[in-house]
Amino acid sequence: MTASIPHPGPPSRERVIARGLEWTARWSGRWILIVIALWLAGQVLGRMWTILLPVVLALIVTTVLAPIAGFLQRWMRLGPALAAATTLVGSLALITGLIVAIAPSTIGQAGAIGDDAVAGLDRISTWLRDSNLVSGKQIDTAVDAVQDKLTESASAIASGVLVGVSTITSLLVTLVVTLILTFLFLKDGPRFLPWLRRIAGPSVGTHLAELLSRAWATLGGFIRTQALVSFIDAVFIGLGLVLVGVPLAIPLAVLTFFGGFVPIVGAFVVGAIAVLVALVSNGWVGALIILGVVVAVQQLEGNVLSPWLQSRSMQLHAAVVLLSVALGSALFGIVGAFLAVPVTAMIAVVLRYLDEQVAIHAGETGAPAAATGGAGEAGQPLEPSQDSRPRADEDATTEAPPGTSDPRSGTQDDPEGRP
Repeated sequence: MTASIPHPGPPSRERVIARGLEWTARWSGRWILIVIALWLAGQVLGRMWTILLPVVLALIVTTVLAPIAGFLQRWMRLGPALAAATTLVGSLALITGLIVAIAPSTIGQAGAIGDDAVAGLDRISTWLRDSNLVSGKQIDTAVDAVQDKLTESASAIASGVLVGVSTITSLLVTLVVTLILTFLFLKDGPRFLPWLRRIAGPSVGTHLAELLSRAWATLGGFIRTQALVSFIDAVFIGLGLVLVGVPLAIPLAVLTFFGGFVPIVGAFVVGAIAVLVALVSNGWVGALIILGVVVAVQQLEGNVLSPWLQSRSMQLHAAVVLLSVALGSALFGIVGAFLAVPVTAMIAVVLRYLDEQVAIHAGETGAPAAATGGAGEAGQPLEPSQDSRPRADEDATTEAPPGTSDPRSGTQDDPEGRP
């Protein structure tokens, strides 16, 4: 007779706690390293911002103009350089024509927008004082605080005037570099992904090409749909301003179009300015009508246009959009507010792709359908080559949370790491 092998009893509490603490410490150290790496990347990006800004702006412009350049190459049989030059020059001519057409009325009334907005605030403060909703002392305190802030900022404003020439020169340099990069991206952009696959290899290059293709499609979809949504908002709000008889209808409509590129925040700010201008020029009735028009247009945008047009390109929750705009504007000002949503959408694309690949290699049922196709074969998941797959001995060292069992051996992990 052979003696039966005794099975080890359950581990003691101190061993389970020790195993849990070890697992928590290891993962905490890894996350700390990730946070440090992200902080260092942010520092590098901040110092290289003057170089990266023209690149980012050129990529955004290229997403809008690339379909036109591709059309000229396919149907007009133009070469890449000629198609890129024709597209860029034609776009500049169109934008210049629009500016020349609306500049006289817009520039002549642009200063009046700020004056009417201030007058509208004064009228609201007077109404609040007369209605006793807010005490006069509270209003005076708020006004004094604003005046003190302006007084404290006087030196900064004066110094800003002195560096105005330098700022204008920097803007011109950024514009020229952006236009040159846009031409190069339009001309040589289709060669980038094949070059990337060749340099990175068949395994890594395939994943990078698929990821960049998705990011490019998301960025282009955002810019085009946001431009369409902004145009619709500007048309409806401008039409309401004209019907009510607000004297600054065209400048406010133009401001609405550009403000629409900053989701949520831009529409709110421009709508508030339109209401204040209507309050001064047309009284309370006109202001309430414009407020109703702005609210109706924003409801149309938020509940119909944006979900319908941007659901496939963005797939971001409204709270994520709002927080990204707030963070971008706090870090980089107006440019950060404009670029916040596209950058957040790019990060979301990367996270979704990583989640898809994890689901595929983990053998999870119901893996996302988007994990197939793309840069790989149609309907086939993007599998790495044999060289990039983890070896058996590497896979065996994969860590699991405490208290879990090893599915390959059917035994429970010992708290001290023994089999």
